[in-house]
Amino acid sequence: MSDFIIGLTGGVASGKSEVARRFEALGVAVVDADLAARAVVEPGQPALARIAERFGAGMLREDGTLDRRQLRALVFADAQARRDLEAITHPAIRALLKEQCLAATGSYAIVAVPLLAEAGPAAYPWLDRILVVDAPEELQHARLMRRDGVDAELASRMIAAQATRQVRLAMADDLIVNDGDPLRLDAAVADLHARYRQAATAP
Repeated sequence: MSDFIIGLTGGVASGKSEVARRFEALGVAVVDADLAARAVVEPGQPALARIAERFGAGMLREDGTLDRRQLRALVFADAQARRDLEAITHPAIRALLKEQCLAATGSYAIVAVPLLAEAGPAAYPWLDRILVVDAPEELQHARLMRRDGVDAELASRMIAAQATRQVRLAMADDLIVNDGDPLRLDAAVADLHARYRQAATAP
């Protein structure tokens, strides 16, 4: 059981997944907010019933699963609908993440939350530390274009849609700069792993 929990976040294409993979390779449990977001809207989950109640049964496919594409189109076009959806899903997601972290084995656990800065640290009072993965914006931009096959304008809009780099850095207890050097990334993760293990087992 892990009750020392690290929140891992960073801007789009900053390299959060690379950092998470390295912690996992060291035997650390990494809980993923994106997977939790899918789990809470599976058939039979209370959040799915509330979505159908708020947005209509037409948001469900014939097999009872959520029509994500239709819901996404709706909430991106309607700010109030997006707020309503977040009010339904976010508390359920956070509760599941905490439950999974506490159930993890090892001296500490990591929870990867891409939009932690947007939610604000107060939404996750059970985090012991926040680790921010940072990358220069021009590098984020280049990675986005290469990874997602988008043009420069869309890459810029995707970066601008998130919290600013300054907001993320201000909330960081720990920082990894992922500028593309894998050896430096390995060393940074190994150093933090040692520090987190020590902190988690301290009396």
